[in-house]
Amino acid sequence: MLKDDISVSEKTLLSMEYPEKPFEDDSFQMGKEKVESLRELVVEIEELIKNRESLSKSICNEGEKMKTDLSNFINENKFQDPQNSKERSELRKKQIEISELQLKERVECWKDIALLKRELREHVKDLKDREDRVNSLNKLWEN
Repeated sequence: MLKDDISVSEKTLLSMEYPEKPFEDDSFQMGKEKVESLRELVVEIEELIKNRESLSKSICNEGEKMKTDLSNFINENKFQDPQNSKERSELRKKQIEISELQLKERVECWKDIALLKRELREHVKDLKDREDRVNSLNKLWEN
């Protein structure tokens, strides 16, 4: 009975030296597809960051343009009577409101970009991990 337990299997050393790949094309292809989708996601997030910065700049520039127009209007129309000074005061308040909106936009832009960059870092880390795994598996199967 002891002799039967220690019997040599029918596999030769040659067949054990080059085992079959446990995951042929399907699993390996899924890994490559995941890496590719992560790359696309990283590019998409980078574009979102650029677009958000661009949007914020255009909003702030538009606000500056509006404030300049209001200032020019105030300077062109010298308000002398008391009723006109009220209008002048209202226009100045509008300039201040625009400045406040610009400040809020800058803060919101900063928050949005910070969140996008955090998400980008997470996906870049995941992408690097997956690429390293794929490269390691490729090296293993090459040898």
